[in-house]
Amino acid sequence: MNREEYEKAYKLAIKDFRIKTLKGMYPYLQVLDDILSYTDVSSEINLGLVDIHLDQVAGTKTAGRTNAFASNYMPLLPKDSEFASKWCNLYTAHLEEGIRDPVKVYEFMNRFYILEGNKRISVLKYCNAVTVPAYVTRIMPVKDDSDESRVYYEFLDFYKKTEINYLNFSQLGSYVKICNLVGIATDKIWSDIEKEQFRSSYIQFTKAFEKKGGNKLSLTPGDAFLIYINIYGYSDLQSKDSSAIQQEITKIWNDFVFYPQKPEVKLIMNADDKVTEKKPIVKRILTNTEPLKIAFIYTKTAKISSWTYGHDLGRSHLEQALAGKIITKSYFEADNPEKEADCFERAVADGNTVIFSTSPKLLDISVKYAFKYPKIKIINCSLNTNCKYLYTYYGRMYEAKFLIGIVAGIMSQSNKIGYIADYPIYGMIANINAFALGVKMVNPRMKIYLQWSKLKPELAKNNIEDISVSFISGKDFITPKEGLSKFGLYDKNDDSPVSLAMPVWNWGIFYEKIVKSILNGTWKQEQKGKNESINYWWGMSSGMIDVICSKRLPSGTMQLIELLKKSICSGEFNPFAGEIYSQDGLVKKSIPDGVTAEEIVTMDWLADNIIGSIPKMDDFIDDAKSVVQVQGVAKAKASDGETIQ
Repeated sequence: MNREEYEKAYKLAIKDFRIKTLKGMYPYLQVLDDILSYTDVSSEINLGLVDIHLDQVAGTKTAGRTNAFASNYMPLLPKDSEFASKWCNLYTAHLEEGIRDPVKVYEFMNRFYILEGNKRISVLKYCNAVTVPAYVTRIMPVKDDSDESRVYYEFLDFYKKTEINYLNFSQLGSYVKICNLVGIATDKIWSDIEKEQFRSSYIQFTKAFEKKGGNKLSLTPGDAFLIYINIYGYSDLQSKDSSAIQQEITKIWNDFVFYPQKPEVKLIMNADDKVTEKKPIVKRILTNTEPLKIAFIYTKTAKISSWTYGHDLGRSHLEQALAGKIITKSYFEADNPEKEADCFERAVADGNTVIFSTSPKLLDISVKYAFKYPKIKIINCSLNTNCKYLYTYYGRMYEAKFLIGIVAGIMSQSNKIGYIADYPIYGMIANINAFALGVKMVNPRMKIYLQWSKLKPELAKNNIEDISVSFISGKDFITPKEGLSKFGLYDKNDDSPVSLAMPVWNWGIFYEKIVKSILNGTWKQEQKGKNESINYWWGMSSGMIDVICSKRLPSGTMQLIELLKKSICSGEFNPFAGEIYSQDGLVKKSIPDGVTAEEIVTMDWLADNIIGSIPKMDDFIDDAKSVVQVQGVAKAKASDGETIQ
């Protein structure tokens, strides 16, 4: 009987050997000694007795047993050999008692190489065992700038807190993201219960993933697991049966196939691009006359949040503009995962067929519900979002900031200007740089002192209120209780600060035009097979963004601002055209080229007349970290001086 099992294992080895040979691949086990011969090693660490997953076993430590196994660890030696007899005896022992003697292995780059126990590994793999106890010695490679090295050192940080050695990722930043999706802080030591729940969920997913054929794809099971829980969530995974998981895997299969390729971000820059076309008259006659129900979901309330207040003004504008055709309802305080889900569930239960989620903080939950309810139009307020399951929207505020920078450069009595920003998310750096370029156009000697309002208190450096700046560019929004104090570009030296110029977000104009296109049938979801993500990114030409100037400005300054505003709206002038220098002195673009829209969105450098820097993820308060993690530029998402690509 055992000889028959060996014969089956032998055939699996021959099959694997032939396939690898035909593909020009190495058909035997990898040998760690060969790998280390061209690798710089810094140290060895004894990890003691550890359970290791068999799918992490990549080969053997030395070349002695290389030719006895195919690359899948099945036996290559004939069934009448002494090797085959020992293999069969081990097989019998495993069936009767189980193989409990630990093997000895070396771990290198989160792969395991067997020093003692190769036949035990072969038998266990043949029997589809999951883990084996092992005495593990970790070989530490010298850290370098390669992606492979950086991913491995991210794993080491993750391992210190979790002792999880079976999770492999191919992309930088994945270990931090998995902690966020699981809901455990990246600096927290995992409890035994949390580790066991994670292991159970991971195994449950990987079994379904491999049954679907996931082991034939190029991504790792860890990559696939990350994609899956990002869409479907983690908390209820253990309650799902295998058939439900397989059905969900089938729906997002292309996300696995094309990983790490992301949907192409398509920026719709103008309000009249596929938005306000008229529906044919026959369709208008047949259209249902019931009011369209629209939900607005906010992270805070309008009383305490200027951002929420601005969007709620837009909702009020929409109600007035399309009275009788729509019904809107607001859902406030979606400020944690439980409340986010509650607000979305109530919005769906109330019969809303359009949902505007008004903050980048709501991006992840918006993706989940867009996928869960494909017939509901879910549109999230964020930028550069490469998700094909929902639409997103934002404004080109940098156009207004450029004009306000010109006002600051003309009106300032000193060569110092202050600028307060919240956090370095997509588009925010462009706002800061555009302001700096506006200042530089009229006063090349002036410096902009940058301050971030969402830093941890102990990291907040120079307060620009204490620096001899004449003007400060502050908040873009107001709340009713705050009034106009320190809003827009204001004079710091006035007893009662009054704004000289202020940017305006006319969210109502966006909402009105989008909802009109939904009502007349010209707004359509992209076909599911199309790997494209639609981002509305409207500017001053649409009316969504504007600048209001104080009557205190000289008439010549007012005329200059109006002239430049018209030139920007017509497309004749681009604030980022021409020669631009960053803080490191590099020329970003030179005449006649301009910075592309995509480059503006993802800017992670500061103009050379700015005093300040882009903080890292760990520098921000907890409330800001969630936004930076989802929408932050590359440098902001990094920690310890490393940039995430």
